[in-house]
Amino acid sequence: MLRIGLFLLTNIAVLLVAGIVMSILGVGHYLDETGGINLTSLLILCAVFGFTGSFISLFMSKFIAKRTTGTRIITQPRTADEQWLVRTVDELARKANIKCPEVGIFPAAQANAFATGWNRNAALVAVSEGMLQRFDREEVRAVMAHEIGHVANGDMVTLTLVQGVVNTFVMFFARIIGHTVDRVVFKNERGHGIGFWVTTIVAQMVLAILASMIVMAFSRYREFRADAAGAKLASRQGMISALERLQAEVQAGVETPMPDAMKAFGISGGFKQNMSKLFSSHPPLDVRIAALRRG
Repeated sequence: MLRIGLFLLTNIAVLLVAGIVMSILGVGHYLDETGGINLTSLLILCAVFGFTGSFISLFMSKFIAKRTTGTRIITQPRTADEQWLVRTVDELARKANIKCPEVGIFPAAQANAFATGWNRNAALVAVSEGMLQRFDREEVRAVMAHEIGHVANGDMVTLTLVQGVVNTFVMFFARIIGHTVDRVVFKNERGHGIGFWVTTIVAQMVLAILASMIVMAFSRYREFRADAAGAKLASRQGMISALERLQAEVQAGVETPMPDAMKAFGISGGFKQNMSKLFSSHPPLDVRIAALRRG
C-alpha cells in the first residue's frame, strides 16, 4: 500500500510541476494549425515530463529507500558493530573528499548494501543485517567503500540524467508513432482519435523496455567504477574477497531480493539466470572479480 501511495504522489507531483513549466514555456499542445506535429513543442513537452519525473525520483530517493527497505538510521550507535560501521563510513567519506553520508542498517537476510541520495554531500549508505552478521570487517569495509565510490562518483545524479534523456525520447517517438498511425491507418485528419492514444501507449511501453537497456548498460558500467573505488579506498583484496563471498552465497541460495525500486542501487542486484544480460543492472560477479584482479 505504501509503494502505491508513493507512486501516486510522485505522479501527481510530476503533473503539477510539468503543467506549471509548460504554461510558462507556452507548450500546452504540440499540433500546429494544419494538424501536423510541431516537433519543437513536442520535444519540450516530453523533456519536461521525462526530466521532471527523474528528478523528483532523485529527490525522493532517500525517503523511498528508507521506507521500502526498512532502513534504520544510526543516530546514536548502540553496539560495537554500529560504532565501528559509523567510524568506517566517516573515514572512507573523508578519504573520498565528501561529507559523511547517513549510515543505516536494513533488515534482510541477503548480504547487500546500497547508496542513494540527491547529491554527493547529502547521501545515505546502508548495509543489511545479513552482511554484518556473516562478512568479516575487512569485507564490510570494502563494500562500504564501494558504496562511497558510488556517492563520490555522482552516480545517482548521472543515472537520473540518463533516465531523463531516455524518458524524453521514449515519449517523443511514441507520440510520433501514434500520430502517424492515427493519420495513415485511422484516417483521422484533425486532432487525435482513439487510434493515437492506443498506439502511443503501446509504443511507449515497447520503447521503454528497449530503452531500459541503455540505462542498465550505464548501471553496469558504474558498478565497475564503484568496485575500483572500493579497491582504492579500502583494499583491492578486501573488495575481491567481498565479491567472492557474495558469489558463494548466491550459489548456495542465500538470497532475499531487495525491493524492485532499490535493485539498481545495491552492491548485489539479483542473479536470475534466465534474465538477459542486456536488462541486468549489475555485471556478473565473476566478471567484476576478474576486472579487479586485472587491476
